[in-house]
Amino acid sequence: MTAITPEQAWDVFRKADCLVAAPQVEVALDNMAVDITRQLAGANPVAVCLMNGGVVPFGKLLIRLQFPLQVDYVHATRYGAHIRGGELEWIAGPFVPARDRTVLLVDDILDEGATLAAIETYYRAEGAKRVFKAVLTRKDRPRKLEIDVDFVGLDIPDRYVFGYGMDYKGYLRNAPGIYAVAAAHEELK
Repeated sequence: MTAITPEQAWDVFRKADCLVAAPQVEVALDNMAVDITRQLAGANPVAVCLMNGGVVPFGKLLIRLQFPLQVDYVHATRYGAHIRGGELEWIAGPFVPARDRTVLLVDDILDEGATLAAIETYYRAEGAKRVFKAVLTRKDRPRKLEIDVDFVGLDIPDRYVFGYGMDYKGYLRNAPGIYAVAAAHEELK
């Protein structure tokens, strides 16, 4: 993968298609929080942010969850600054013991599902009582792995997306909505 400059990232942003504007993303987060609260309010869960992509949806969900919980994070990636997934690399965490606990994994996107599945497997092996998975977005695409997600904010088309935590070559996680990269920049095929 070739690194890009901030100017190139800005060019990608300007030419991108806005799939979901910020107000609609916020409504999706509100709805997710209601569903999560309904299921986990009495469970004393450990809410785990899957870094880096999960940081925005996690932070926005966290302030909507008005019940006792502990916070942790895991940094494991198949992407790094690349646009295609590779082998899973564990970088940091977790730090809060999961044995006999309910765990809520929060990530930005369910794409292929390999990263989320591997992290779920880790928590189950560590003795978590239950593992719930929440993703802000779920791509409408076939997956090689069978993975169920408990809480989904938005279903999106199978395009390369960025914003609300999702990135394009390390940039644009802070875009104010969910955007699809224009065909001229996709470089995925």
